[in-house]
Amino acid sequence: MRDLSSLRQRVAELEAERDRGLRLDSVTGLLAPRAFRSRLAEEVERARRYQRELCAVVVSIDDYGALELRHGFRAGDELLQSVGNRLAATTRVHDLLGRIGQAEFGLLLPDTSPDAALPGLERLLVELEVSGDGTIRAAGASMGVASLERGMSAEGLLASAQLACQQAQSSGGGRAALAAGSEALPSADRLTNREAVEALAVALLERDRYTGEHSEAVIEMSAAVARNLGLGQEEVERVRSAALLHDIGKVAIPDEILHKPGPLSDQEWQLMREHPVIGERILRVVPGLGTVARIVRHEHERWDGRGYPDGLARDQIPIGSRIIIAADTYHAITSDRPYRPARSHGEAIEELSRCAGTQFDPKVTSALIGHLYGQRQAGSLVA
Repeated sequence: MRDLSSLRQRVAELEAERDRGLRLDSVTGLLAPRAFRSRLAEEVERARRYQRELCAVVVSIDDYGALELRHGFRAGDELLQSVGNRLAATTRVHDLLGRIGQAEFGLLLPDTSPDAALPGLERLLVELEVSGDGTIRAAGASMGVASLERGMSAEGLLASAQLACQQAQSSGGGRAALAAGSEALPSADRLTNREAVEALAVALLERDRYTGEHSEAVIEMSAAVARNLGLGQEEVERVRSAALLHDIGKVAIPDEILHKPGPLSDQEWQLMREHPVIGERILRVVPGLGTVARIVRHEHERWDGRGYPDGLARDQIPIGSRIIIAADTYHAITSDRPYRPARSHGEAIEELSRCAGTQFDPKVTSALIGHLYGQRQAGSLVA
């Protein structure tokens, strides 16, 4: 009888573990897909019965497959856990959160309209970009937002949010899109990414010719370094766009600060330090430039974590940002500025080498110096 009682207890424990496994995702600890869909159906029925608003959100980690391939399955799981924890920390008690796909999370917001939810969701996107705690320290995400319409089923509500999320990713990622019928939805009659980038570049050039020409000079170096580091063509193009627009936030800086011949005061310097965040805000509203906006925001972060605006360090900083800050520094050193004359190529190389491992990513610095050396050698051979 004792053995039989022990066996029954063990069977009960195994059944409880099985039920828990069906209910909770083993990686994130959130609701598993089947459990989330079951609760979703209940919430849809409740919202319909009491005629209340219901908003569904699908959150998908951008380029998750490539990140997992580059860093491994364990690093991918760590990123999923981190994103899940950040989402759980920002949801309300009565919200519903679960994992619904490989790198997808479902979020249900009762008594909430998409218009009311969108500002908070867009702020959450910025937080998610630096949510990694393990090997992968930073990753972008996209969101699709849908509201429950008359006659819509639970499956239809979730599918509508998933479609909006896919459209957000296909237009560049790093942004939130509303389901069909909303002005926030990317559409074919909007400016293409290239046209938007070119229009913003012209605006920057008209606002400040030095800043515009400086940005153009940084593009070639940044793209070459990106290729030398083995980045894919799509990522190289993102780096090119970010290099062209990395100073776009300076359009909001007053001329007397931007062209001041002497050192900036503490107050002026504080205002100048806002330009990466301003640049990100400008780019965030352009469909398809979410990832570029993220690179621009962090292009003044330092390898040792002492940069701004967020104090990111090492691999937390997007690779595009790490490339641009090195290329930007080289060009700034070798150019005439209102407060000092240009310095030599050798002095710029010495400065880059001295700051590798503190201000700059050592691998990026090495790739940039190698590219510059090759350019000068090619110039000597042509001459």
